[in-house]
Order: sequence, then structure tokens, then C-alpha cells
Amino acid sequence: MTTAQPVAAALDRIRAIVGPNGILTAPEDMAPYLAEWRGRFRGNSPAVVRPASTEEVAAVVAVCAGAGIPIVPQGGNTSHVAGSIPYEDGREIVISLSRMNRIRAIDPLNYTMTADAGVVLKAAQDAAAAAGRLLPMSLGSEGTCQIGGLISTNAGGINVLRYGNMRDLVLGLEVVLADGRVWDGLRSLRKNNTGYDLKQLFIGGEGTLGIVTGAVLKLFPRPLQAETAFIAVPSPAAALELLARLRSASGDAVSSFELMARRCLDYALKHVAGTIDPLAAPSPWYVLAELTAGTRSDAFRESIEAALGEAVADGLAADATLARSEAQAEQLWFIREAIVAAQKFEGGSIKNDVSVPVSRVPDFIERATAAVEAACPGIRVTPFGHVGDGNIHFNLSQPEGADKAAYLARWDELTGLVNEVILDLDGSISAEHGIGRVKKDAMPLIKSPVELDLLRRVKAALDPQGLMNPGKTLP
Repeated sequence: MTTAQPVAAALDRIRAIVGPNGILTAPEDMAPYLAEWRGRFRGNSPAVVRPASTEEVAAVVAVCAGAGIPIVPQGGNTSHVAGSIPYEDGREIVISLSRMNRIRAIDPLNYTMTADAGVVLKAAQDAAAAAGRLLPMSLGSEGTCQIGGLISTNAGGINVLRYGNMRDLVLGLEVVLADGRVWDGLRSLRKNNTGYDLKQLFIGGEGTLGIVTGAVLKLFPRPLQAETAFIAVPSPAAALELLARLRSASGDAVSSFELMARRCLDYALKHVAGTIDPLAAPSPWYVLAELTAGTRSDAFRESIEAALGEAVADGLAADATLARSEAQAEQLWFIREAIVAAQKFEGGSIKNDVSVPVSRVPDFIERATAAVEAACPGIRVTPFGHVGDGNIHFNLSQPEGADKAAYLARWDELTGLVNEVILDLDGSISAEHGIGRVKKDAMPLIKSPVELDLLRRVKAALDPQGLMNPGKTLP
């Protein structure tokens, strides 16, 4: 019997489980599920399976386990580290959760939502808002990313400073295990001190231990007032001092605090229509901050205005604008998203999603910039990100006029220089994008032999055949 025969037999069984609409085998139909959105990787697969329920996922996984067929779980396929697409050899079946898109329940008094893994984040946000509650997870891909993918990558976003990342927002999980069994851990308890917290194994597990099919998420009161400020600062160090002042002045009401270099704004102004330059004079650095309150009060805005005025007087800021309407706030936030979109128009960009202790952000930016500029003259460092939680997207645009392919061929070299600084500052090589395929070989740099051994033991215990998203996360 050839290798293709058991796979074909398994696909016949899977087709019977999910129906003709639940399986894709034509190359043109599978293509969107096999390519990483950044275009660096494109995989192959005998089929993309789209189950419509937890029971169907479990049955499909059981068939794959019996036939020894590896699986790649996939949400919205917005991974930045090639964690959600198969390898090029075409052995793995993709299981997309996109048809599992039901909000199962909202309990406003318990401040919880129970949702399928395939629910798009924006839909979950809207459902929470309709119930008078807030789901605070927010990021640029919220119109396409899905709850299961956010959990599996422990996503962060712009509100981590106040609400935490995905790990902090999950109360319970439903997971299909590698052998097809279902673990129903959909508990909505804030206190449950009964041994090992199993859900934490699957949050950030990138689908290597099981497939998240449902989750209980924390909700919060909806803010009634939001104040958004765009502030010119002379340096990252000044930005951190400003953050401390705003937290104190507002009663720790800062929900977002984004740092960006002037080059980031220049890219956005040049390439993305609708981007504005909010302040009269250019500045080497900017901060986009949002502060929220549960009640409407002139005093809240006045306290922020006073803190910004003092920052200008003390030299921590050169200028600032405070949005006077929701439309103006949206204009300011548009700048942040335009920065991401604009970089691709400047040629090759080497991405670094890293974190350090908040107090060490200025040191990291200075040292990492010096390291890559020495190695690659003309390189254009483009740092921005959620500095309030220590997460910097330290992206490196190619020198002007350089050959894009030749520049991107230096990805590992230049990233290695950044990682050296990160490790020296007790940071992380992945703040919110995960490890996936791109960063797995760097894991021994940040994990001790003992830690790697423990991770491999967990993997072996929960996935003894090594069929769940193989070749991702662990080297």
C-alpha cells in the first residue's frame, strides 16, 4: 500500500464526517489557507478540513490519529511566525475553525462570554458591546483573527497595559486532544483552586498540544469616557516618565500607550492615504495614549490636560493634542495602524516582535539600533509598539536602493544581533506573535535545558505521536 492510499482512505472518512462543504481539496480553494499573509511561506496539503462543531473536530482528529496524519489547526491565518500553515512537503491536513463561529452564551452579571474558537474578534467585541460589556482584546487584525487563534498564540494588542493579554482574559477552554477526546473545561469561575490549571497549557501552545474549540472569556464594564492624546516626546526615556505621570494623574486609567519613531509617521504619511500629522512641528518620537473611565467627568479630561501641560513645562513633551471627538480619536488611531501597512512600500522589512522590562525599553532601542546600524550601514530602524507593557516591534527597513532579496537573506544575522541585546536585558524574542516556525530554532537561546526538557515532556505526554502542528514552537 502506498502512502497516498491511507491518506485517501482517511479523507473519505473525513468527508463523511464534515460533509462536502466541510472539506476542500482543489488547489484554488485551498490556496488562501496555505499561504502566510506576509508572503514568506507557502505550504502544501492534501486537504483543508472545515468542521462545523466540536464533535466534528473530535471525529476528524480521531481519524487523523488513527492514520498517523499530522494536523495544522488554523484560525484566521493572521500568524506572523508561520505557525498556522503547513510545511511544503504536503503531509499535513489543515483544520480550519472558521465555520465554528457561534457566540454560545453571554452572562452579563458574571461578565463572561462563551464563544466558538472560530468567532472573529470583531464579532465577539460587538456581541459584548450589545450586552453592555467590553471585550478589551483589540489589535489591527481584529476583523479577521479568530478567538481560537488569539488564545493559541496568547495574543496581546493595544490594551495589555490595563487588561492583560489573552492569557489574562480566558477563564475556561474546550479542547480537542491529539487522540480525538474532548476536554470540557468551559468553566466560568474566577476562583477554582483544584489542582493544575490545564487551560494554561493550551493558551500560547500554538496548536501543538490540542485544538481549542471553545472558550469562556472575561468581560468588563464598558468605559463611558475615553481620552486620546498624541504627544511629541524627545526620547523613549521621556515617554516612560510621561507614562508614569499619566498613570498617577489618572488613577491608573491608562489603557493604551504606544510609542513610535518619527520615521514610522513619515512612512505612513508617504504611503497611506488619510494619515495626518497631528502636531505643528516634527519630533523624533511620539506617544499615542488612551485613558478610559467608567463615568463621564470633565474633571477626568482636565486631569489629563494638566498632566500633559506639566510634561511640556518639564521638557518631557514638546507638544500634545487631545482629541475632542470620537472622529478625531479615530484619526489618531489610524496613524498607528497606517504605520504597519506603510512599511511594505519601503522594501524589505525584517520584523522583530520583542519585549523587555518596561524600564529597559530605552536601553534596548539604543543598543539594538547601534548594533544593526553597524552591521548594515543605511539600514532604517523603525521601532514602534506597546511600550506600556515593554513590547516593541523593532522592525528594520532595508537601506534605500538596496536589493530586497539580498537584504532579506540577512534576516537571521540581523535578528541575531537584536536577540543578543534582548537576552542581555532579560527580555523575550517573542512578545505577542508566538514562536511558530520562524523563531523555533532560537528557543534554546531563551530557554534553559531544564525548561526545554519540561516543554518536550508536556508535548510527548499530550501528543505522543507528534501529530499536532509538528515542527512549530519546539526546536
